[in-house]
Amino acid sequence: MNKQRLIDTFTELVEVDSVSGKEGAFVQLLSQKLSTLGLVVIEDDSMTTTKLGSNNLIAKHKGNLDKQPIFFSCHVDTVEPGEGIKVIEKNGVLYSKGETILAADNKAGIAILLEMIETINEHKIETGPIEFVFSPGEEIGLIGAAALDMSLIDSAFGYVLDNSGAVGNGIVASPFLYMFDIEVTGKAAHAGLEPEKGISAFTIAQNALETTPFGRLDEHTTANIGKINGGAGINVVMEHLMIQGEVRSISDEKARDFLTTLEEAFNNATSQYGGTFTLSVDQKATGFHLADDSDPVKIAKTATAKIGRTFTPEISGGGSDANIFNAHGKPTLNLSIGYEEIHTVNEYIPVAEMLKTVELALAIVAEMPNAATSNGSVK
Repeated sequence: MNKQRLIDTFTELVEVDSVSGKEGAFVQLLSQKLSTLGLVVIEDDSMTTTKLGSNNLIAKHKGNLDKQPIFFSCHVDTVEPGEGIKVIEKNGVLYSKGETILAADNKAGIAILLEMIETINEHKIETGPIEFVFSPGEEIGLIGAAALDMSLIDSAFGYVLDNSGAVGNGIVASPFLYMFDIEVTGKAAHAGLEPEKGISAFTIAQNALETTPFGRLDEHTTANIGKINGGAGINVVMEHLMIQGEVRSISDEKARDFLTTLEEAFNNATSQYGGTFTLSVDQKATGFHLADDSDPVKIAKTATAKIGRTFTPEISGGGSDANIFNAHGKPTLNLSIGYEEIHTVNEYIPVAEMLKTVELALAIVAEMPNAATSNGSVK
C-alpha cells in the first residue's frame, strides 16, 4: 500500500463534483482510472430509466486463481453541499475546509478500492476474480443500484464499503423502509362566520396521529412524520392536508403492522368527523439479516482477525446499496471504513483507517474459497 498515493487519489476524486443526479463527470474519470489499471469496464444503460447523471459502472479484475468471484461496491454520488470540495489534512486526518462535506461518504471507499487494485498490480498478488460495482443515486433512494441488471455480476456475494465507524465493524442487518403519503380532505368554510359548516382536515389528522405511536416503537422499529402541508388561509377551515412520513424496521411484519394501525386511525377519525383520506405507501428498501454462518460474515470475521481487529456486527437503522444486493439474492455485508460525521461540513476520515480498509479488502480476497457453492444465508 502507498499512503501518499491513497491520499492523492482521494483528493482527486472528491475535487470532481458528483452531487446526486450530476454524477457524469466523476463516473467518466473513474472509468478511465479503472481501465488504466487493467480492468474490464462495463457500463449499463440504467440512466435511461433512472434519469440520473450516469449509469452504473461495473469493473472486473480477472485474477489468476480458481476461486469464487467476489464483488465490492461503493456509490459515486454525494449529498449537498458537495461542490468545490477542498481537502485538508491535520494530524493524519482528512477534512474539508469546512464549507462543504468531505465526501468520504463514499469516495473514501472508492479510493480504497483503487488503492487495493494498485497494490495487487504493483506486487503481482495472485487472486481470484474480483468485481467492482459503482452506483449513482444512492443518497436519494438507492436508485442506481435498484436499476442495476444483477446478471452483470458473477459473484454470489460481496461487500459494500459504506459504513461509519472503525474498520472491523459491519452491518449484518438493515431495515425494511416504507415511506407514506396521507392526503386528508375535509370541507372548507369561513372559520369566523360558520365554522360548523366545515370539516377540518387538521382535526381529522390530529385525532388520527394522537392515537398512533411514533418515534422509537421498539429496539429495531421507528416511525416518523417528516412533513405536513395544508390550508388555504388563516380564516378558512382547512380543507386539504398532506402528511408525509416513514416507518422502518428490521421486521417487515412490524413495519406493515404500523401501517395497518395508521390506516385504522384515519378510518376512525374520518368516521367521527367526516371527510376522507387516501394513504399511499412506497417501499423504499428491503431489509435483510445476514446469518452468522453466511459467507460474507464468516470471511469478514477471519479477514478482520488477520489484520489485527475484531469483527463487530451492527444492526443499522438506515439503508444502503447493500439492501438492494441482498434483496436480489446476493448476500452483502456493509463494512465500516472509518469516516465520521457524514452529511455535515464536519465530516472527516483518518488516513490510518483508510489504509486499514485496504488491508481488510485484500484479506477478504485472500480468504475467498475455491470455486464451489457458497452459503449466502440471508433472511
